[in-house]
Amino acid sequence: MAKRRTEKDEEEEKPFKLPKFDEQAFIKKEKRNIKATFISFLFGCLMAIICFGFWAAMGQNSLRWPLILLLAVASASFIKYIYTKLNLDLTDFGRKNWFSSYAIYFFTWLLILFVLANPPFYDDEKPIVTIVSLPEMQEFGQPVLILAKITDNSEIKKSDISFFIDDEKIISDYYEFENNIFRYTYINEEIKKETTISYKISVKDRSNHITEKNGAFIFSNNTIFVPDPLDVNLPPGPRVGSATSIKFKVNTDVTRLYYTINDGNEINVTQKEGDFYITYPKYKGWPRNENVTMKVYADINYTFPIRTTQEQLKQSQEEDIEYLIKQIEINSFGNRIIDSQTYYFQVADESGVGIETPPPASPVQIQFINVPGFEIMAFIISLGVVIFIFKYKKKKSKQK
Repeated sequence: MAKRRTEKDEEEEKPFKLPKFDEQAFIKKEKRNIKATFISFLFGCLMAIICFGFWAAMGQNSLRWPLILLLAVASASFIKYIYTKLNLDLTDFGRKNWFSSYAIYFFTWLLILFVLANPPFYDDEKPIVTIVSLPEMQEFGQPVLILAKITDNSEIKKSDISFFIDDEKIISDYYEFENNIFRYTYINEEIKKETTISYKISVKDRSNHITEKNGAFIFSNNTIFVPDPLDVNLPPGPRVGSATSIKFKVNTDVTRLYYTINDGNEINVTQKEGDFYITYPKYKGWPRNENVTMKVYADINYTFPIRTTQEQLKQSQEEDIEYLIKQIEINSFGNRIIDSQTYYFQVADESGVGIETPPPASPVQIQFINVPGFEIMAFIISLGVVIFIFKYKKKKSKQK
């Protein structure tokens, strides 16, 4: 026991000696690491240019992104071959060194390819055009609003748009283009029979990619009509009571259907029975024991889908609310259908006539498209990783 204690005391009394620092070996190793870093970086740039060439040559092939990624991953095996050909000493090149080399190569490749595959260097996408006519069926002599939302990764100008009605080109002075919204109002008071009008919009971006969209709308005297009760078009009309159902047939999509009695207050129609809207003289606005006239109207409201982030929808900051309000104003449009017919009724002298509150109008639906920004995120992450690796290597070099 005493012997062990003596040996332990002798070990503790021995002075600690720092290992001899081999400056030449350290400098040689750091030079090797720096060369490896720049070789991986330059190889990543070269492969990005090569992959971009293949990517552009494949056009709109759905497999081009997986194939390009496969090529980049497979090419990573050449890094070791390049190191060997350039006589880099790899005897103490550990896992961390290989990980750094491959990471620098991959994220450099991703960053450069991302830059090359997007404007201003390259534009591979056609303009996106969404068209709508308000309404799709209209009464004679009333206007139809033709709208299109045009987006592209480069700026679209009014001169890039060609618009045709029944194959006749419309000069640009007659339509508007602002905030990426195309707007044209068509009216033809000479049409007196059911007629289909076709239109086409063609958009060309600065890379000569062209998108064409076609649409059509109808003028008809039967856009809105009342099939039940019968003989409502002939004065004094049928006799109705508080429980008499009055049906409306609407042959196009509308946001709000309503009518007036003797040009009075508007009465909403929201209840549906099969393909028909339905109302009753029990609602306020119907007088008792009178002959009345009815005029029918419909509003068509449309809002183009609004691109926003999930954070802007959730947050209540003043700037976010102002942004959403502005986007809704820019993207929202409306038109009206006025039924050309006048309808006649003889209202009975019943206590239930005109006493109930009419139903409220249905709210206008607004569609939001969540924009996560994955491409920007990938760009930032790639740039950040490359910068981090360079800084890490520089810091480690200084510590040694």
